[in-house]
Amino acid sequence: MLTVHPVSEVNELEQSFKSQLATVEPQKVIVQAAQLLSSLSHFVGVVMSPRRNAAFRHIEFLRLSEQRILVILVDESGNVQNRIILSDQPYTQNQLIEAASYLNAHYSGLNFEQIGAQLRGEVEHLRSEIVTLMQAAVQAGSQAVAEQQEQVVISGQQHLLKVDDLSNNLTSLRRLFDLFEQKSHLLKLLDVSARAEGVRIYIGGENEVVPFEELSVITSPYEVDGKVVGTLGVIGPTRMAYDRMIQIVDITAKLVGNALSQR
Repeated sequence: MLTVHPVSEVNELEQSFKSQLATVEPQKVIVQAAQLLSSLSHFVGVVMSPRRNAAFRHIEFLRLSEQRILVILVDESGNVQNRIILSDQPYTQNQLIEAASYLNAHYSGLNFEQIGAQLRGEVEHLRSEIVTLMQAAVQAGSQAVAEQQEQVVISGQQHLLKVDDLSNNLTSLRRLFDLFEQKSHLLKLLDVSARAEGVRIYIGGENEVVPFEELSVITSPYEVDGKVVGTLGVIGPTRMAYDRMIQIVDITAKLVGNALSQR
């Protein structure tokens, strides 16, 4: 039987989330959300970074040396990625400014796959050294997006060491921490959860999605601008206060979606 918590407690949770999620950069929202899920549940908080066909808003090049160039990429959500390009050809800062200005003027608002396709069609109209630099920047941007798409932020694994059902079994603990280290099964679980509506409970031993009998996972998808882009949740022992975990996960999903939709 589930216990409904008082409205005052729900409001208190919402205010706590809002105060910590409202003023940070998009990627920090994800990190903060995982930490909040963990601190409130006293178990493990997990958040999958939003899946989206990221378009870039702005790019800058900074000359570090003759053959080392810092690429600063800003996407439409305000996330900043820094990458270093190693070039066989030395570039002046004026050339770097020229390349950045062209990319910003012609390709802002497109994703890197679209930029690469259009750039291939415009090679004849641009100087070869500038094209080479732009292509390297597009490749760096694509790699940055790919890395971000596969990111799962995990917080609070140490809480499981305090759970009697788990701490007394070293074999189970090793398997659990392997799960957090490899992340591939977590991604699969969160991906499945993203296709469900609302909060879902997966109990180990009763569902193939959770490979450990000792664990339960409470998840919810979150939306950005009306579209499901990721999943978050709490991982803990099968004996837990499910009503409270459901409430924490549900509120967090809504507030993360609201925080990211405002970017």
